Amino acid sequence: MTTPQGRSRKPANRPMVAIGYLRVSTDGQAESGAGMAAQRATIVTECQHRGLPLLEMAEDAGLSAKTLDRPALAGALARLEAGEAAVLVVAKLDRLARSVADFANLVRLAERQGWAVLACDLGVDMTTPTGGLLANVTASVAEWERKIIGTRTREALAARKAAGVRLGRPRQLDPAVADRI
Repeated sequence: MTTPQGRSRKPANRPMVAIGYLRVSTDGQAESGAGMAAQRATIVTECQHRGLPLLEMAEDAGLSAKTLDRPALAGALARLEAGEAAVLVVAKLDRLARSVADFANLVRLAERQGWAVLACDLGVDMTTPTGGLLANVTASVAEWERKIIGTRTREALAARKAAGVRLGRPRQLDPAVADRI
């Protein structure tokens, strides 16, 4: 359903509850728990501020946002599509997507299915033209950041290799066993 302004409207049978989504990229971040705890606290605080009950917290620990192929995100999207919640809440936009195309597809999906994305770090209404612009600019920066991190990592590894540093995990095989093999 859309309003006369062309914006999506929540179907009457969709409960006004939220699903929180959290993600960290590395196993180390997942093990420390600090990043997840900070995201969880941000989401809970924002939902309390808005009077928005949380249905669940969907967590993808140690998974990149390079694609949308993440199990907890897929589960959250399925629940939103089924009409179990009206809002997908993330602490920061880059926890949801680091690709402009992926983010745009999620926004289109939300509009088509009648739910909303709330990125706590943006503090904007993504159903307005200005809010959509700000969200897309932020998604562009997140995509750039993902690419620049990859470039810097490749350059640093190449420099270390050129300096004679052995890269990779140290051998754990007993030298005697390696000789026998």
